[in-house]
Amino acid sequence: MLIFDLFRMALRSLVANKMRTLLTTLGIIIGVASVISMISIGEGSRKQTLDTIAKFGTNIITVKPGYKKSRHVATDKVETLILDDAATIEKRVRGISGVAAQVYRSAQLKFGNKNTNTTVRGTGADYARLANFSLDRGRFFGEQEVQTSRRVCVLGATVVKNLFGSVVPIGDSIKVDGNNYLVIGTTVAKGALSWFDPDDQIFIPVTTAQKRLFGMDYVQSIDVQVDEIKQIDRVIEDIEHLIRGRHAVPDGKENDFYVQNSSQWLSSWGDAAKTFTYLLGGIAGISLMVGGIGIMNIMLVSVTERTREIGIRMAIGAKRREIRKQFLIESVLISFIGGAIGVLMGIGISTLVSRIGGWDTIVAPQTILLAFGFSVGIGIFFGYYPANKAAKLNPIEALRYE
Repeated sequence: MLIFDLFRMALRSLVANKMRTLLTTLGIIIGVASVISMISIGEGSRKQTLDTIAKFGTNIITVKPGYKKSRHVATDKVETLILDDAATIEKRVRGISGVAAQVYRSAQLKFGNKNTNTTVRGTGADYARLANFSLDRGRFFGEQEVQTSRRVCVLGATVVKNLFGSVVPIGDSIKVDGNNYLVIGTTVAKGALSWFDPDDQIFIPVTTAQKRLFGMDYVQSIDVQVDEIKQIDRVIEDIEHLIRGRHAVPDGKENDFYVQNSSQWLSSWGDAAKTFTYLLGGIAGISLMVGGIGIMNIMLVSVTERTREIGIRMAIGAKRREIRKQFLIESVLISFIGGAIGVLMGIGISTLVSRIGGWDTIVAPQTILLAFGFSVGIGIFFGYYPANKAAKLNPIEALRYE
């Protein structure tokens, strides 16, 4: 018998039992829609997280004081890095595009009758570029202002909102712990992370922070931007060799500083987010399995109801493989139709979540193919047993079945 004839017979059987077919298909529809929508939400969340983290700068190596043992960082040596270390790194390490030493503490800011507590970050002239801060108005301080320890500052977007509202603060002076600082620039808002608001801080020259505000002669970290990510390991080795020599660390003794690699941190976040996406997809995939069990259940009922029909078909010459194909085609048709409708529903749910909930969603073609292919595979897997059972029926016993 031609496959087209078997297909037509299977379709006729499904149409004859519309309600049962609809209820069976519903499990596949919900399963496919769940897989697509969950994975699209997870992928969107992953991209948003990585994009947000990337706002803090890419290919960044951070050198911090203290020594590191296994996973624990000792903080009893916090004065081991100085400005000259940063200057030496910039002069002698190849393959880097910028260096910015940093000191930071919380301080009180005041303008007129408004005041707020925020982070004051003393840093170098390259910091805005390294940390991907764009200027909304004005400018960032230059190397000359760092050298002369000028009392100038650049305000984050949250600080501008808290102190000035909608007023442009360029040219005004604010008090930082009682001292006047001239506002020369404001940054474009990056948006807050769950644990940190990068816009709730101000930037001043690192020498100003050390000498005039905090009273320290050391730095708390040194950010180094590498030209190419493939050079990071080599740059880290060069920095470690250079700083060990400057600090006269004997061979065999642990460094009095440690190096953090932002690309590894970014990769770890990406892997964690991807695992979360797979978890969501796996949970949604369970509903597909339930839908497959529903297909097998209905097909077993169908075989029982049509036992006499199977016997008649065998008696007039139908072969066992044709009986098997007919019932297998029915189960695949159910999963195919359910998968197609589920794909459309999944895309619709993802779009709705994006528009109403404001969440980023990414419906990738491979996600659609995965969900749809899995639904068809479910139809074949769970439909084979009922189809095989129908094919193995004894024709004489089937004809006697009432």
